[in-house]
Amino acid sequence: MTKKALRLGTRRSKLAMAQSGQVAAAVRQVTGRPVELVAITTYGDTTREHLAQIGGTGVFVAALREALARGEVDFAVHSLKDLPTTQPGELALAAVPRREDPRDVLIGRDGLGLTELVASCGDRPARIGTGSPRRMAQLNGYARCHGLRIEIVPIRGNIDTRIGFVHNGELDGVVLAAAGLSRLERLDDVTEFLPVDMMLPAPGQGALAVECASSDAELTAALGELDDPLSRAAVTAERSLLAALEAGCSAPVGAIADFPQALDFVRAGGTSTRDEQTVKEMRLRGVVGSTDGSTLVQLSTTGHAPGTQEQAQALGRELASEMLAKGAAGLMGERAH
Repeated sequence: MTKKALRLGTRRSKLAMAQSGQVAAAVRQVTGRPVELVAITTYGDTTREHLAQIGGTGVFVAALREALARGEVDFAVHSLKDLPTTQPGELALAAVPRREDPRDVLIGRDGLGLTELVASCGDRPARIGTGSPRRMAQLNGYARCHGLRIEIVPIRGNIDTRIGFVHNGELDGVVLAAAGLSRLERLDDVTEFLPVDMMLPAPGQGALAVECASSDAELTAALGELDDPLSRAAVTAERSLLAALEAGCSAPVGAIADFPQALDFVRAGGTSTRDEQTVKEMRLRGVVGSTDGSTLVQLSTTGHAPGTQEQAQALGRELASEMLAKGAAGLMGERAH
């Protein structure tokens, strides 16, 4: 007898369908049940407004959560950075699968990295496209520090549209998330991976969130097989920082939690960043800045890893408190113009 198919709610974009397809394959393997994708249009997919103006929090998520509440789908897959920081009680964040590369990348014309791109523009500034106030703040801050002439151009659209701005000569470069390009097998388009020392990613960037009704204990447990403890600990700390700063994801906030011992282990010739013996400490870095890059508040702290959910949340709140004391509070009203 054929087992009843599980219905996976997903946005309709090419990227969303690709990442949901990857989760569907993993769920089939874990549960032995077929999984069918149910494409749902969200407000964020239809509006022509820039996300910095409408507020990015939840605009790609609400319709999927409503479908879950109505029983039209059994579970949903989101880009975790799109989730509001408050988790509704009726929904379980059942799994955070192993995170992809959280970094941002540059796709520059003629295969150029940022410094070379600016130099190639001569007397005019390099035109760099992004719709993210977080990226604007850090790009402008980096340019100020290094004497680079750039002009940030607000853009929207899917990955193909954004890359197209470079190919047609409208822009010199665009900044995108590495994870999305990886899931679409488009990493060959990247001309520079931007180091986190230059550009902290959005909290949760590169991670997926798998949600289902909290009342469905059996499905919650089954989806939990996909959970990666270190990825969940990292994004929990990052999102706790964001929540404590009382910011939505359209605010100029960046954060990354990583595991220094695991990185050192790999550099020394180890083959696994998930070796329990190598991961004892988590480092959390955060930044808040004005979109013109004139003011950046950037701090870091460390805590136990992987630790408990509560410990990860406490680490985020601790760093947020330090950042607010250093002047971040005055920057939280910043938006792109």
